Amino acid sequence: MKLAGDWIMAPATQAVCTALTGAGYAAFFVGGCVRNAIMGVPVDDIDMATDAPPDAVMRLAREAGLKPVPTGIDHGTITVVSDGKPHEVTTFREDVDTFGRHAEVAFGSDLEADARRRDFTMNALYASPDGTVIDPLGGMDDLAARRVRFIGDAEARIAEDYLRILRFFRFHAHYGAPESGLDRQALAACAANLDGLDGLSRERVGAEMRKLLSAPDPAPAVAAMQAANVLTRVLPGSDARALAPLVHLEDETTTPPDAMRRLAALGGEDTPERLRLSRADTKRLGHLREAGTGSIGAGELGYRYGQDTGRDALLLRAALSGHVLDPDNLAALDRGARARFPVKANDLKPDYSGPALGQRLRELESRWIASGFTLTRADLL
Repeated sequence: MKLAGDWIMAPATQAVCTALTGAGYAAFFVGGCVRNAIMGVPVDDIDMATDAPPDAVMRLAREAGLKPVPTGIDHGTITVVSDGKPHEVTTFREDVDTFGRHAEVAFGSDLEADARRRDFTMNALYASPDGTVIDPLGGMDDLAARRVRFIGDAEARIAEDYLRILRFFRFHAHYGAPESGLDRQALAACAANLDGLDGLSRERVGAEMRKLLSAPDPAPAVAAMQAANVLTRVLPGSDARALAPLVHLEDETTTPPDAMRRLAALGGEDTPERLRLSRADTKRLGHLREAGTGSIGAGELGYRYGQDTGRDALLLRAALSGHVLDPDNLAALDRGARARFPVKANDLKPDYSGPALGQRLRELESRWIASGFTLTRADLL
């Protein structure tokens, strides 16, 4: 198979290849860019593999007029910037000694040995600069079957980086075939290594969960996570039951996927802290949970939270209750989002001041909301 496309034939990208191959080294595209190109999915990031040691990559990039950045030089990764486009160039790695669940890794020169150090077979696909695909471990068959499978022994791959437990479910959500289920060996290995999750940084776990929940339909993968006790290990108190109904409602209403909306459907304890959410995401998640589990009417949802959060809250309520989404509620939400309370504090002065002023404003606002936002300023005063 031979790949084609603007991403691989771009002069800036080919310049990186030429800098390596012109000096007698190998240059291969690898991982996500190859996988996505085969699947017809847009290619964003470009990863490359080479037998050139990192210092040689740095030197050859400079000689070619490119900009090398030692972003991960200890692990063999140099970011080569060509015409403003970053290319992650990593030197082949291979095991030189293994003991227990750990391995001593060194830079190598063998493509197949490098492939065996990767996580999933669909990520161990390479392509030469002209686009010719090289498949050392049968990744093409797994990719065609949309089967997410660890390379070699699943437990050994997980022990190298326990984040791969979450990556397994994330990759299934994005690339796996839901009707085929998840790989049994991989599921068993994930369930057997739950303690490894405790040592991961919360930032890495949070980033992985956001990517997982941004998939078109993460419900089957998240349900499998719960069955393997992975979900509750990451998010104690969470429950995946409302996620599938929520995704169904999103499809019915052509609502784009949203990680925070779906995270709100899962519930859980101390979620912002456990996933190291940003302040903005923490605030939004709080609003979604408050509005999605509350009882105020659709119109008031729109008025208090706005169109987008109010709509998300209605979707959450329907998913959590197992009910259909009432079109009348969507219309009421829209009216509330457009409504503006007609009374100002100055309208009540000097008759009211201090706490009494605030109390009177709240009373009038409640009357106005109860009227369906129809009472005018004159009516209220």
